[in-house]
Amino acid sequence: MELVLNTFGTSLSRDNESFVILTKEGKQRIPSEGITSIQISRGAQITSDAVLLAIEKEIEVLFMDKSGQPIGRIWSPKYGSVSTIRKGQLSFTFSKDAVSWIKDIISRKIENQQALLLMMIARTEEMEKIVNKSINRLEDYRTKVKGIEGEIVSDVAPTLRGWEGLSSKIYFATLNQFLPERYRFEMRSQHPAMDITNALLNYGYGLLYGKIEGALIKAGIDPYVGVMHRDDYNRPVLVYDVIELYRVWVDYVVCSLLMQEVVTDEYYSVREDGSCWLEALGRRVLIQSLNDYLDEVVTVKGVSRSRLTQLSLYAQDLAQQWKKYI
Repeated sequence: MELVLNTFGTSLSRDNESFVILTKEGKQRIPSEGITSIQISRGAQITSDAVLLAIEKEIEVLFMDKSGQPIGRIWSPKYGSVSTIRKGQLSFTFSKDAVSWIKDIISRKIENQQALLLMMIARTEEMEKIVNKSINRLEDYRTKVKGIEGEIVSDVAPTLRGWEGLSSKIYFATLNQFLPERYRFEMRSQHPAMDITNALLNYGYGLLYGKIEGALIKAGIDPYVGVMHRDDYNRPVLVYDVIELYRVWVDYVVCSLLMQEVVTDEYYSVREDGSCWLEALGRRVLIQSLNDYLDEVVTVKGVSRSRLTQLSLYAQDLAQQWKKYI
């Protein structure tokens, strides 16, 4: 269970072993047992006693910006990375195996994009032709990604970024055709979004960033040491690598909401510069929809687990692999 405080004026305090949420409507007492994270947006407050309870119960506390991305985090010291994992992580980053790892991530990302397009129902013969053409073009890029060679990631990174970007343009242009006309977008826009579809995608990706960063930290991995994404601005760049495996989860949830046509004008607002931002209702529906999807139990290779558990196990497996590179 996650506590999400995204309404201005909301506050979170402690009452013995429980949390108390205070809003304009009144108080709500929630036991700490079963809570996995607390997400706090601008305009909401948390007391130091509530923070200490979260630390005691190993509940991560995330501070989110208006686009849904975590800009700060408090977690239990029990999550501290062990030196063997961090040393192995650094060694791996400059190994040839890192080239294979990032190639596999991008290849699987494209494969996931193909799978989602194939899930869509082409209602006309012309649409079916468009989808098949896109699938084939994506397969061409996937083949290129799998075939490129290099000794270290920097040898192949510019080329991989180019192919990844081109394949994503094909994917989103095709996916866009399945959306109700009022939700179709001209192009992907991120900072800021210029339409409701991109606003939903961006906020959903921001939520997923936070979950991936948390999984990496709990596994003992340093999220600030990236493989293909490298950055000198103190950002969790490894999250930007790993999220490519899971972006399609957000794409599916957002497309489902839009195709059901449940998104109304109350979900978002448009500013003078034309940028689009989710309002409280839109954020609440997206957060709940994505959490429901992540909590859904699915069977992979004969084993049934929630998608969120799959993500945590991936991070743990990555940590064990990297320990071998010392």
